[in-house]
Amino acid sequence: MHSPIKITPTSKFKREATEIAQRLPLCFHGAKVILGNSIESETLVIPLVPSAKEMFAPRGACLLSETGSLWVSDTGHHRLLGWRNLPTTDNQPADWVIGQPDFNHEGQNAKTTPGRATLSVPTGICACGEGLAVADAWNHRVLIWKKLPEDNNVPADLVLGQANFNDNKPNRGKQEAAANTLNWCYGVCYYQGRLFVADTGNRRVLIWNELPSENGQPADLVLGQPDMRSRNENGGASPSASSMRWCHDITIWGDNLVITDAGNNRVMIWQGIPTENNTPCAVVLGQKSFDLVEINQGVYFPNASSLSMPYGVAACGDWLLVADTANSRLLGWKMPESIISLQGAVADAIAGQIDFQSKGENRDFALPKRDSLNWCYGIKVCGNTAVIADSGNNRILIWEMEV
Repeated sequence: MHSPIKITPTSKFKREATEIAQRLPLCFHGAKVILGNSIESETLVIPLVPSAKEMFAPRGACLLSETGSLWVSDTGHHRLLGWRNLPTTDNQPADWVIGQPDFNHEGQNAKTTPGRATLSVPTGICACGEGLAVADAWNHRVLIWKKLPEDNNVPADLVLGQANFNDNKPNRGKQEAAANTLNWCYGVCYYQGRLFVADTGNRRVLIWNELPSENGQPADLVLGQPDMRSRNENGGASPSASSMRWCHDITIWGDNLVITDAGNNRVMIWQGIPTENNTPCAVVLGQKSFDLVEINQGVYFPNASSLSMPYGVAACGDWLLVADTANSRLLGWKMPESIISLQGAVADAIAGQIDFQSKGENRDFALPKRDSLNWCYGIKVCGNTAVIADSGNNRILIWEMEV
């Protein structure tokens, strides 16, 4: 029998305990399906050899509909894995691969030069119109497929950040950033015609107001920097409501823009979607104010309002789900009447740990379980299904929501 997800606050945090109204809306029994490193024995296996089943540190996944297809960024193997339908059994092999000649090869850009179907540290992945967008981080570009791939090594239709599919220098080889360059881009999000990219190495998020139609098309808007050329940490100044240090993932929660700023150990939330460059966010989660950025608010153990390198974020109805990566846990906040009231707010629920003060990988550094986490990097929700990139366990969790 699988261990349930519990919330067990200690007496030291009575205020937090009174504010916890419900558990995170994930099935008590843990993941329904585990892809990659499934639980088959009492030993911890860390597979490195690629196959149609095994993964190495996957950092992103996207379920395109409630029945499939499913695409995973198998980051350490520099490839995408695709399942035609939503997998129903543990360790189910993928149907398709993009980025390698077959399921048994790995290596950056398939150990050749960049092209329309090669990858180097793919991370963020999302549905994009009728197709797919992938943050190809170490090629400093975003690849876009106009239609969902349904075969091996389907070439991308569009590239952003580079002038063509063969180039892969950060910021196109220049010292300054520009509206048409990228540097270590890790996150992508598409919402109502807009494309958002976490241009992590340039400490900014770029926004295209319409889905780009040309290779290397410049972005329309920048957040995190005063202009399109700047790329300093926190905009070259102290942390603020408009600055970023290591932005990583993006979602829309009730028409509000949400960005994880892992380097500042916080999640930034805007009221609505910004329409001007460098617009400051309205509130942050994980810190008590805009100028504070310490891991777990400056103490070793976390609490219900602290974060340590949060990389992933997803919206599910009234819930905002945050992958608090270095604390190996998921935190959830429910939508309040006013977004402003969320400033520094305690989370409403947790998964992956037994209480808000724990942070051990797989709970106390134990073997992985169906409801444990180890450096969870990415989370996406489609319908009532959450797909979690449990990177440190080399696996993907397909976990039913109870909402």
